[in-house]
Amino acid sequence: MTSSATAGRPSEARDRLLGTASRIFYADGIRSVGVDRIVAEAQVTRATLYRHFPGKDDLILAYLAAADEAIRARTGAAVAVGLPGPETVRVISQGIAHTIRTDGFRGCAFLNAAAEYPDPDHPIHRAVLAHRQWFLDTVAGLLGDDARARHFVMLRDGAMAAGCLFDPVLISDTFLTAVDGFLCT
Repeated sequence: MTSSATAGRPSEARDRLLGTASRIFYADGIRSVGVDRIVAEAQVTRATLYRHFPGKDDLILAYLAAADEAIRARTGAAVAVGLPGPETVRVISQGIAHTIRTDGFRGCAFLNAAAEYPDPDHPIHRAVLAHRQWFLDTVAGLLGDDARARHFVMLRDGAMAAGCLFDPVLISDTFLTAVDGFLCT
């Protein structure tokens, strides 16, 4: 009999570890969360953690990879509709605004990780940069303009930062208004 882990599918314990770590990394910050807490909340042994993730950095990278995959999927779904580029950016913006309004919103997981891992040579920082470059390239492709894409990403970053500091409804509405004005210029 082949276990799910050996058949190429993640094990239930790995999924539980990653889900638990993702939840508490996002809620409490990456560096403030220890391996002991992750193991306790995921209800696994340390040996199980290290069997799936050789070190905490590997678990953090898996957390960021999962966040990246989710954002790529949402963005891909918006692109797949086939609207003109600016309209697709508007749809992506509506998804961002919705995210800002969710309970427990703490900003962008990637910006948060970059703040905790500022060394540009650290693998976690490099994972953040890779995600952000993909997002910038995607928006540039939709808008047909690198400079406009950079401006949009700055609008998004500001909304993500402000959304966890101020009234998320006001911030998300302000972000959508700013995007509408930006796309009309």
